[in-house]
Parts: sequence; structure tokens; C-alpha cells
Amino acid sequence: MTFKQLVTYSFDKWWRPILLLLTTGLLLGLSVWSDTSVLQIPAFVLFCLSIAILGFSLIFQLWKKRWINAILTFLILGCTIAVCLFFAIVFFIVATNELDEPDKFADNLKIPKNITIYTPADINFDKKKPDSISNIQKKDIDFQLYNSIQPGVYEYEFWTSKINRGIIYLKAYEITQNYPLSTSELPSSSSVKIFNDKDSIIKIGTSHFFTIYEGDWGKPYAARFEVWYKPSTGEQETKLFEKNYKIEGWMR
Repeated sequence: MTFKQLVTYSFDKWWRPILLLLTTGLLLGLSVWSDTSVLQIPAFVLFCLSIAILGFSLIFQLWKKRWINAILTFLILGCTIAVCLFFAIVFFIVATNELDEPDKFADNLKIPKNITIYTPADINFDKKKPDSISNIQKKDIDFQLYNSIQPGVYEYEFWTSKINRGIIYLKAYEITQNYPLSTSELPSSSSVKIFNDKDSIIKIGTSHFFTIYEGDWGKPYAARFEVWYKPSTGEQETKLFEKNYKIEGWMR
């Protein structure tokens, strides 16, 4: 096959508009029904590729003076772009309205006074934790929550004794109503690998932040953070520790 025949086959065949319609439907479907960027990014790349193929096809048809095919290709290309722009504008308007509406989750919540509730420690802009915590030698298991880059965004450290290989992760609950917080993301975003084959206490912690979405800035409430352990052997997960903290939700 010559180069000319390859170009003709690539940019003058029936599968071009079908590819564009399929990738457009895939991209819009994932945008509406899925929050997983791992799927959305490849779909967007395929969509852009199909747009480019159809665009080169339009140029090729104009060059060959195939006016009817060129007009049909132009209409398909134009309508597809118009539909995508329409959905993009709708998504933008919806997202803007959500940002304008304050989160009312914590408006009527009261912080209990009959239980011990801690305040998260602060991390400075250099990611440095307070020396009073970093230099302490723990003799028992413990949990420390840290304020990260914004209110509602946190990191943590956990001191543990001898433990088999696995991961730990967090569950969080608003205390007065026992309402689970950020259930769809918190277990994965707070997960940390763990292993300690010594009898001494070791400290592990997050290398990235996690987010509590319920609530808003300036509206503190009490939350119970639970540290859960998932063995790498596949055995049953167990709760290792819990501690109460006064927190705020992230302002979206």
C-alpha cells in the first residue's frame, strides 16, 4: 500500500464519523456517571484523536473536491463540537451553583462537652510538623491528626506496636449523630502501608493529605476518627484505635 493509498484509507472511510460518535458518547457518559479520572482521561484522548481524524478527513475531501462528503463531514464535526460545548457549559453552571451554595451539614451541630475532644496540630508551609509532637517518644499506640493546606484537608500519624504487614486506613464519624464522613474516598485517600516486626513503638503517617467534605470553613464540629487495619493475608479487618477531634469540612 502506497502512502497516498494509506492517506485515502485513513481519512476517507465510513468509520471516521462512527468513531467520533462513539468516543463522544463514551466521554459524555463517563463525565455524567463516573467520577473516575482514570477512565475519563483515556476517553478524552480518544475523543480528541477522533476529532483530529475527522478534521484531516474534511481537509482531504475539500482537496479532492468531494463537496457532498465534505459538507456531511463538516456537519457531523460541527454538531459534535456544539453538543460537547453545550454539556461543558451545563457542567460549568451546575458546578458554579454548587460552589455558591454553602454546605449546611454543620449548621446545627453542637460539640459535646462531656467527652474529650482534641484539636488537630498545624503543619507549616514547609510541611514541618511541631517539634513537640515529632520529637516525642511514645510508649503506647496513639493517633495524631494534622491540619494540612486548607481547612477540611488533613494528614495524620499513627504510633503502633508490633504488627504484621498490611495497610491502615481511617473511618470518620460525626459524633452526635454517628454520621459516616466522606465514605467514598476516605478509606483509600488515608491508607498507609504498615509493618513492624519489632517490640518497640514505631511511627508511620501519610505522605499526602485527605479531605473531609462534609461541613464548611468556619463551622467546626466533633468527629471520631477510627484507625482500621487490613492484613495483607486477607484476614478480617480490625479497628486498632479511635480518637475524637474538632474539625471543619472542606469548602467546595
